[in-house]
Amino acid sequence: MLPAALKKQLSPVLQNGFVVKRAVFQSCLELYPMSEWELLMQRVNKLNRFKKKNNDFIRRFTAGVKVVEIDATGRLLIPKDLVVFADISKEIVLSAAVNIVEIWDKDKYEQVIDDAAVDFADLAEEVMGQDDDAFEIS
Repeated sequence: MLPAALKKQLSPVLQNGFVVKRAVFQSCLELYPMSEWELLMQRVNKLNRFKKKNNDFIRRFTAGVKVVEIDATGRLLIPKDLVVFADISKEIVLSAAVNIVEIWDKDKYEQVIDDAAVDFADLAEEVMGQDDDAFEIS
């Protein structure tokens, strides 16, 4: 069941459906609004499939991809194979990640956040600490 606040934020894209897939770097799931998924697939479709690494990437990236809908009561049915992949037990965490929603087993999410807390300052500086002109708005 989606929290009411999240369902409200997603209301402009609810009717178009979503794609849920395995995350690339973590043992969680990623929920893409269909419009975001289509943009991503446009990029993937530009890869040259006659290069083995591209073909391997596409196969692994799209493994387990499922089109899903959120019903009128705000429920999202996560396919069993994806529940197993993310090792989801009873409680989940929905985490907004810019243009997608991550779906985590609650205990795994808390562990990842705790593990990352130590290195977050260094990561933030490395990722966001570029020169000030990098943040100029055109």
